[in-house]
Amino acid sequence: MCGIVGYVGAKPALDVVVEGLARLEYRGYDSAGVALLSDGRLATAKRAGKLINLRKALTESPPPAGTLGIGHTRWATHGPPNDRNAHPHTDCGGTVAVIHNGIIENFATLRAELEEGGHTLRSDTDTEAVAHLIEDELKTAGDLAEATRRVCGRLEGAFTLVAVHTGDPGLVVGARRNSPLVVGVGDGENFLASDVAAFIAHTRDAIELGQDQIVELRADGVTVTGFDGLPAEVKEYHVDWDVSAAEKGGYDYFMLKEIAEQPRAVADTLLGRIGADGRLTLDEMRISDQELREVDKIIIVACGTSFHAGLIAKYAIEHWAGLPCEVELASEFRYRDPILSRSTLVIVISQSGETMDALMALRHAREQHAKLLGICNVNGSTLPRECDGVLYTHAGPEIAVASTKAFLTQLVAVYLIALYLAQVRGTKWGDEVFAMVQLLAQMPEKVEKVLETMEPVRELARSLAGEHCVLFLGRHVGFPVALEGALKLKELAYMHAEGFAAGELKHGPIALIEDGLPVVVVVPPRVRDVLHDKIVSNIQEIRARGARTIVIAEEGDTSVEPYADTLISVPAVPTLLQPLVTTVPLQVFACELATAKGHDVDQPRNLAKSVTVE
Repeated sequence: MCGIVGYVGAKPALDVVVEGLARLEYRGYDSAGVALLSDGRLATAKRAGKLINLRKALTESPPPAGTLGIGHTRWATHGPPNDRNAHPHTDCGGTVAVIHNGIIENFATLRAELEEGGHTLRSDTDTEAVAHLIEDELKTAGDLAEATRRVCGRLEGAFTLVAVHTGDPGLVVGARRNSPLVVGVGDGENFLASDVAAFIAHTRDAIELGQDQIVELRADGVTVTGFDGLPAEVKEYHVDWDVSAAEKGGYDYFMLKEIAEQPRAVADTLLGRIGADGRLTLDEMRISDQELREVDKIIIVACGTSFHAGLIAKYAIEHWAGLPCEVELASEFRYRDPILSRSTLVIVISQSGETMDALMALRHAREQHAKLLGICNVNGSTLPRECDGVLYTHAGPEIAVASTKAFLTQLVAVYLIALYLAQVRGTKWGDEVFAMVQLLAQMPEKVEKVLETMEPVRELARSLAGEHCVLFLGRHVGFPVALEGALKLKELAYMHAEGFAAGELKHGPIALIEDGLPVVVVVPPRVRDVLHDKIVSNIQEIRARGARTIVIAEEGDTSVEPYADTLISVPAVPTLLQPLVTTVPLQVFACELATAKGHDVDQPRNLAKSVTVE
């Protein structure tokens, strides 16, 4: 995933573009670059590393002023992250500049063709080939939009392209296939970006770009056509958050801010879910009740943290709705010939709505005529457009790479879907559904209470900064929480961390236990007597072998105290809802431990916020 910004208007383009890149650096921070058109000439600047390196270069050698520009933050795919491979890339004559998000799968063939035709390519990237292809097409196409359209017809893979040309100094052209691109509509100025955060300081009016579409951006208007050249229908929308939501608000890191925002995010996702008749309602549930009653199997597909939300959803759906539920990694789903039918409901979870593995899984399911329901945080992204129905989470912008508030709001979303299915299918009475939604409504207060008691967790994390490995154990819905805790530590602290189902401990993982090894154990509520007692036995087993036990248990659970070297208490909540409170200490723990190690928790190495390529 990369960050893309384009601007044309009356303001100094460099200021607008660099400001936009600063808001998009979470999407890629291997390198950054800009291209400006001024007096019919193209000026570029690009540097490896974070945006600060580019800012320094621009200060030392300011480019000519101009009111049209494009910019890019890169997450490297083809070629190492260095100055030469940074975007924008230009053609032989320095008249075309291109930035790109995605992967062009046939670039090697195209590059060989270009070199044979006399072009000199200076980078290792797949992107540079596009600049040279546009250069060739401009000889006969007549304008940049048509040249870009012809080039897109030759490209294989997933891509967003933005191009400018000295021959038309008032035009920015964008092209989209399987990769995000959105238009910001201003007054006498217009914007292009891979995320609305890039232009939210200037306008909150946006246009969704659909699959295989070309956009021509001028100061006085926007034109959208398909790759076939025909006019395309577009959907305009208004962004319901402002620039302050995309800023740190006094926190050292976006991740700290987003952890603190979780009570509000959970409350917002629950807002307005009960109709005037007392029944649960979901926004944009475009699948009829009758179709849902005909569903005989549910498959959830997702990646990373969203996959862990799906694992928890399985417990809720099977318990409340009585439907068999499978959970699949989106990257593996379509390669194993899954058995789908018209009575299968496929739920696809993606914070951004642009995760390529999730989108490809969705499209495979559609080909098999399954019903498709999306869970997404980004209005106007690809996932909700391609699903039959969607439930939006309302987490607001999540900038830090490691997901926090998006995860908790995804949990709320899957609980709501499970309860909605129970309501439609009659496996729960209406008052039972209403009562559970009322319990969910108490969760923001519970999460806030957890956040108020996190200083001992921070102290613990700092004390473990020298460790090289941490294990996590859980039972029932605590097992996915253990997986999520381990993932956060891997992402942020670059430590070996593994999550295990506690019942599997004696089937192998117990061999890893050694003197002093930190082991985090998520204890089920005491109401789950059998599982609770079993995991207390697990704690005793690992402690007897020298483990340093860090136990997360509900308030008042005195039975675990004798076996916990560190006890983290969370509010008592129903079993299925417990991940909403037990996950939070693990987020804080990972963030603080990574900070103690000196890492940038917002931009962990080798990672990007959303994986928009396979």
